[in-house]
Amino acid sequence: MGSYQPVPEPQYLPPENGSIPPQQVRRPRPSWATAPATYLLVGINCMVFVAMVLSGVSIGAPTTQQLMHWGADNAGNVLILGEWWRIVTAMFVHVGILHLATNMWCLWNLGLLAEPLMGSAGVLAVYILTGAAGNLLSTCMNWIRPMSDVAGNIAFPAGAGASGAVFGIAGVLIVLLKSNRLPVPPFELKRLRKSVIYFAALNLVLGLSISAGTRFIGSGILIDNMAHVGGFSCGLLFAMPMVPRLGSPRDLFQRRLRFAVGMIVCILVLFSFYLAHVPPQG
Repeated sequence: MGSYQPVPEPQYLPPENGSIPPQQVRRPRPSWATAPATYLLVGINCMVFVAMVLSGVSIGAPTTQQLMHWGADNAGNVLILGEWWRIVTAMFVHVGILHLATNMWCLWNLGLLAEPLMGSAGVLAVYILTGAAGNLLSTCMNWIRPMSDVAGNIAFPAGAGASGAVFGIAGVLIVLLKSNRLPVPPFELKRLRKSVIYFAALNLVLGLSISAGTRFIGSGILIDNMAHVGGFSCGLLFAMPMVPRLGSPRDLFQRRLRFAVGMIVCILVLFSFYLAHVPPQG
């Protein structure tokens, strides 16, 4: 999926003696300079994975113990041992090189599209908050409907990956790209928005299908679909009070961004408080 980066407005020198102002030539900035938050997030995820591999973690198939050591999410560790920090750290841990590559490719494309609309602070906030929302919903569902091991004992799966946050960015874009304030041709906005909707729908259906097949066969990969649903829903909610930075006053954008962050933080805190008092099931 391609990414859109706005072309900067041409800058003119003030007229002198009534002459036509000459245009000042500006060098195009590299993409990392226009989307530093996106590159920062991709870099952190990659550095964590490199550190995992250098410490002896399998590059293709890490064990559950290895993932938990590096901060993966687990309902038992969070709700019994009180390790709530895993809700955040899990979004930077990946289950093998293929998992990392697919998530980073999606994050890079969606981040380059989102950052010109909502700024670097907005992308960082969306990544952390929607990723946390996805992990909280996943933790809740695993707590309410736990799995069982071969001996019949309750077992909580380890959850890891940036996909919940990636779905969150997709949810934000679906709302923001509907705005008519952006200086982009309507047909191009429609095309970009449709591609993001297709991305979210296709990956959600694919994840559900893979998990269903795994449960039917009894072996295979389990996709954390609840993290995807939680992140995507949080992204939609996050974008509701916002408008794109382009085409609107900066102070208005900053106020709406702060309101969106505050709103989501309050919701996540309340949900966490509720989850901490839900008795274990099974």
